[in-house]
Amino acid sequence: MRFLKNKRLMAGVIVVVGIVAAAMWPSSLEVGATTVGRGAMQVTIDEDGVTRIRDRFVVSAPVGGRLQRVELEPGDKVVGGKTVVARLTTAESPLLDPRTRGELSAGVDAARAAVGQAQAERARAAAELERARTTLRRQQELMKAGAIASDALDASETAVMTAQEAARATEFTVSRSEYELQLARARLQAPAAAGRAVEIVAPVSGVILKRLRESETVVPVGDPIVEIGDPSRIEIVADFLSTDAVRIPPNAAVLIEQWGGNQPLMAKVRRVEPAGFMKVSALGVEEQRVNVIIDFADPATAGRSLGDAYRVDVRVIIWHEDNVVKVPVGALFRRGEAWASFVVNGDRAHLQTVMLGQRNATEAQVAGGLSQGQTVVLHPPDTLMDGMRVKTRPE
Repeated sequence: MRFLKNKRLMAGVIVVVGIVAAAMWPSSLEVGATTVGRGAMQVTIDEDGVTRIRDRFVVSAPVGGRLQRVELEPGDKVVGGKTVVARLTTAESPLLDPRTRGELSAGVDAARAAVGQAQAERARAAAELERARTTLRRQQELMKAGAIASDALDASETAVMTAQEAARATEFTVSRSEYELQLARARLQAPAAAGRAVEIVAPVSGVILKRLRESETVVPVGDPIVEIGDPSRIEIVADFLSTDAVRIPPNAAVLIEQWGGNQPLMAKVRRVEPAGFMKVSALGVEEQRVNVIIDFADPATAGRSLGDAYRVDVRVIIWHEDNVVKVPVGALFRRGEAWASFVVNGDRAHLQTVMLGQRNATEAQVAGGLSQGQTVVLHPPDTLMDGMRVKTRPE
């Protein structure tokens, strides 16, 4: 009996020790895991862009007049030198109210009086000239007889020349006053009928982008009527931060996404403009921006789907390699001034410092510290410590 009691006591102690050991035994932390891989990788600078027709032509009224209703609509095709985009007639003269008519009538009377005054001045100048000539003839006869000095003859000749110039000036005065009388009478005449219709022809082939005038109206000279462009010559303009624009190489490849199609469109950078501008962001922050002009690889195909001022997403490729060791950025975190990652070895997670190369939003190039095929913890929790037991689950 004593032996059985001791045996039972020992079994109880073993059970208790087992329960305590199981309770105090460190449990495994479940974490997500991924594998360090090898493959192609690229780094892009992403920004919103807007399409625009490369060459735009604004058709304006060549003369002021009454514009007839513009029948062409946006999207209609036009042929350069053939398609009539608008018609206008020269405007009629404005009607005269009683006050204006009275003023113009008084102007006619004043002009008529000015003509009379000029004619009287002309007659007086003619009489003065005739008198000067008579005096000159008399002085010449006396000069032959030696009765006068030569100075008196010179004075008479000078008087004749002066009188001739005065008579000539009065002729110009009479002509000017007569023209002013004609002008005053023309202003008083009844309004003239509108002139013939003027046809405005499309300067280039393309489509109507905008109809700036539609209804019949009176327009001044130079007033814009329609805007014409060629959809096959379409481009993209995107404003980048100046700090990003300096990283864009010439002829850099570009991916156009979120344009409405299933596949991205290919393009390339044509020009990074040399001058920047200040722009206020949606958060109210002043940013220095630079326009980057991008050409489609196939602008004719893009023009059939996209139009003017369409929004697209632009991804400029500034670096690309086909065969690099890479790791998801979700497996990396800062450890002081360096980057680090947890490497899973068996059922343990070990802290490992990592040297990185290029990075994008999802992946990073591994320059040292990790090798292809290693398993790393993805999005490690704050509770994970070096050497801790882990249980991985694929992400």
